[in-house]
Amino acid sequence: MKKNLTFIAMVAVALLSSCDSAETQKHNALQAQLTEKPKVRIATVKAEEVMQSEVYATTVEAEVKNNIIPNSPLRIEEILVEVGDYVKKGQKLVNLDASNLDQLKLQVENQTIDFKRVEALYKVGGASKAEYDNAKTQLEVNKKSLASRMENTVLVSPIDGVITKRNYDNGDMYGGQPILVVEQISPVKMKVNVSESLYASTNKGLDVKLRFETYGDEVFNGNINIVYPTINATTHTFPVEITLENKDTRVRPGMFGKATINFGTKSRVVVPDAAVIKQAGSGDFYVYTYADGTVKNNKVILGKRMGDRYELLSGIENNSQVVIAGHANISDGAEVEVVE
Repeated sequence: MKKNLTFIAMVAVALLSSCDSAETQKHNALQAQLTEKPKVRIATVKAEEVMQSEVYATTVEAEVKNNIIPNSPLRIEEILVEVGDYVKKGQKLVNLDASNLDQLKLQVENQTIDFKRVEALYKVGGASKAEYDNAKTQLEVNKKSLASRMENTVLVSPIDGVITKRNYDNGDMYGGQPILVVEQISPVKMKVNVSESLYASTNKGLDVKLRFETYGDEVFNGNINIVYPTINATTHTFPVEITLENKDTRVRPGMFGKATINFGTKSRVVVPDAAVIKQAGSGDFYVYTYADGTVKNNKVILGKRMGDRYELLSGIENNSQVVIAGHANISDGAEVEVVE
């Protein structure tokens, strides 16, 4: 009986020792997990010369737009062109009522004869200075009136261009709207508003790549023709006028397009997109940097995306080491283990 009790006691001690050993192993494993450093992968980032280009939406305008109107209300006898017609500078476009023109011509002819007679008498003392001056003034006034009436009877195009609008028919009385509109479409122009920060980099003659919805991905080459000298205090932008030669006249006023302006290059730090973290609920972006065994969370401002990389406008120094994997287990100031 005594031997049995001894055996039972030994078994109990063994069991207790076994349980204690298992608990110790579990505790030690948990402690190891708690003290194990998060594993991260890192990459070194460098500054590069990055093309500074911006894309702007724009609408095509005619280089010159002229409204064809008479200088007095007259009846329209004949419109000689139609919408879509190409016209040359000085080409006749509209004939207006000339019923009073012959009468005014006859009046000027008679006054010319009268003036010559008064002038002859004045030279020999047969007419006073006042009579001479009066006859001369009346003749000059009526000559100007005749020239104006003749100019107003036949309207011509002031430019080479295309007829884009016609508001009257033959026989109509002119009523205030332009009879015709002529637009010069070679070249054409476009305006865009550029950020104030790019003012120093924007120069006349800068190349512009143009694409228009009508022509898909086809590229047209334009350039900056005018840089406006003032900045809008509300929007902090300034207008820029772009010119496209448009010799084949394929691009027309009213077309929607996109203008890509290249402002040169700037040295920027470029990071892999895997390094960039977007903060939930905000528009802020962050990148973890690694140094001396710990990580630091840095707010960055993104520039353009370049494939699987981002240009940074600020936030990270050149030659920094950034975390590209393992973000889920780290926080600002955490000690980490770098793995390949």
